[in-house]
Amino acid sequence: MEQRTQKHDPDCPATYTIEVQGWLDKSWSDWFDDMDVVPEVTVEGTTITKLIGTIVDQAALLGLLRRLHNLHLRLLSVNRVE
Repeated sequence: MEQRTQKHDPDCPATYTIEVQGWLDKSWSDWFDDMDVVPEVTVEGTTITKLIGTIVDQAALLGLLRRLHNLHLRLLSVNRVE
């Protein structure tokens, strides 16, 4: 039986930082699978929200990105934290 390693396997949990344009407060954390919701104002004065946390696999990542899309939030970045 092949054992999966977490380092680069898209079907293993990984930590992500996702940035969207717009303001979501911390109460949205439950709706985004308990990810940390961090609203910020950039030095340029625009509002962004960072979602930071562990996502179990690529299917869960896609589901989260769909939720953001359905809220009409502009996706700025998706970064996997190694």
